[in-house]
Amino acid sequence: LQNVRIDPSSISFQMWKDIPVPFYMSVHFFEVLNPKQVLRGEKPVLSQRGPYVYREYRFKTNITFHDNDTVSYLEYRHLFFQPDLSNGTEDEYIVVPNIMMMGAAVMVEKLPNFVKLLLSGALASLKQEAFMNRTVREIMWGYEDPLIDVINLIIPGLLPFKGKFGLFMDFNNSHSGLFTVNTGMKNISEVHLVDSWNGLKKLNYWRSSQCNMINGTAGEMWPPFMSPTSLQFYSPDACRSMTLVYEQSGEVKGMPTYRFVAPKTLFANGTDYPPNEGFCPCMQSGIQNVSTCRLNAPMFISHPHFYNADPSLVDAVEGLHPSKDQHGLFLDVHPMTGIPMNCSIKLQLNLYMKHVSGIIQTGQIKPVVLPVLWFAESGSIDGSVLKQFYTYLVLLPSVLDYLQYILLGLSVPLIVSAAVLMAVRK
Repeated sequence: LQNVRIDPSSISFQMWKDIPVPFYMSVHFFEVLNPKQVLRGEKPVLSQRGPYVYREYRFKTNITFHDNDTVSYLEYRHLFFQPDLSNGTEDEYIVVPNIMMMGAAVMVEKLPNFVKLLLSGALASLKQEAFMNRTVREIMWGYEDPLIDVINLIIPGLLPFKGKFGLFMDFNNSHSGLFTVNTGMKNISEVHLVDSWNGLKKLNYWRSSQCNMINGTAGEMWPPFMSPTSLQFYSPDACRSMTLVYEQSGEVKGMPTYRFVAPKTLFANGTDYPPNEGFCPCMQSGIQNVSTCRLNAPMFISHPHFYNADPSLVDAVEGLHPSKDQHGLFLDVHPMTGIPMNCSIKLQLNLYMKHVSGIIQTGQIKPVVLPVLWFAESGSIDGSVLKQFYTYLVLLPSVLDYLQYILLGLSVPLIVSAAVLMAVRK
């Protein structure tokens, strides 16, 4: 118990502070093969590109212990491209939706006509189109786009950034917010549970108190002595807490694990699963509207290839092939310690596209939730970390556990002998 608490003297503290497990982020883009036809109202045809693989380093800073048995910290992520593990380079060009333009078009749909007229004129003068051909590096880490400043001029405050836009700009060399979690010093069953995030005890993105709850841990470790039921964690990237359910017991490198997976209800809409009504306005089951935490842009998250989603989403485009093995997420956790042994967390980013009256650049695009990319963050304990983990957190406790039974077994005949001697003396 002492070794899984968040305490500088515990064995797992250094593992928690500077995660030694090699993490990788693999990114797959969906290239649009027929952009001109899509503008004429035809079905999008997609081709998956990648993966583009990045080595991910995580470490915690600003670690501050508090009197109420909690600790606050910032966890930074640094990503480095791995050419030898990738199927392609960052300099490759890919045709994808112009997220900034199409997002702005949908965002101004209900505004007065003169606003849409101004935006349409600005798009024409800047030669902006519904689809763009840019490099992986530009899409990931950012490119200069004069449209950003124009949008901020036409609709002040719509965008909180200037000049540059990239899907993972805020992901690299940055942190995911100030976490405050329980140390487990007094109650080991609460270790790693989130007390607050950015000072908040609950979120304000969603329409119900249940959906706004910050439940579980920060997704790195869980309390020990886990039961084969479910686990929870809060994901700033998904803007919500998630619950995974037990699927099966197994082994990772000789150590027992519980595998937890996403239930089919994770991204279900409020009709199919009423507790998710707070995440609405909803569309089909299997996609979650995250516009409220993404600057009101028409963005949705889902499992890759719309796995576990309404079949109509897959049918609306060509080129998707959902499967559990390739697109289902999982966590393999050592139940005694609550430490993940192997994991692969996968999410897909989707853009809602449609023709917007008054914006000529949207052509005759039929309403469609178009996959843009999906990514997987994966890691597995191995090497010296695995040996240390096994020795101190698995082997020694097991030896001590057996030893107590051996000593207990040896003590029984000694007690009997002593009782016999005492009876003889009497």
